[in-house]
Amino acid sequence: MCQLFIGSDPENWTPRTKSLRIDGVATSIRMENFFWDVLDEIAIRDAMTTNQLITRLYFEAIDAGHDLGNFTSFLRVCAGRYLSLIADDELARDSNEALAGLDAPALLDREKHRARSRADRLRRNQPREGGRLN
Repeated sequence: MCQLFIGSDPENWTPRTKSLRIDGVATSIRMENFFWDVLDEIAIRDAMTTNQLITRLYFEAIDAGHDLGNFTSFLRVCAGRYLSLIADDELARDSNEALAGLDAPALLDREKHRARSRADRLRRNQPREGGRLN
């Protein structure tokens, strides 16, 4: 199982720092190349640069009342959720459909339902003593 993960290109987990301005303030964000690549893909879907995407995410999160004390973690989760939505067939990876045009409330509702179903399934399949699944 581990070979699937450790056999990937080490460039994926090599960190890279990008500098940008958010609301006129210069900032630097350091993430692994893997996450930068996913954010690049998201930005392209919505006809933005990655810096524009990051700035938009920042302001929309602030407008929604989120505490962005660890903004880099927020960006990693955004990238992970994007890939999760693709894995769940909510999005097509090779599509040019802008994410801004999606029915976000309906999609979030389906995502919440799937998360509950997965959590229930995982609870039922917890390994018993001795390491065997129920």
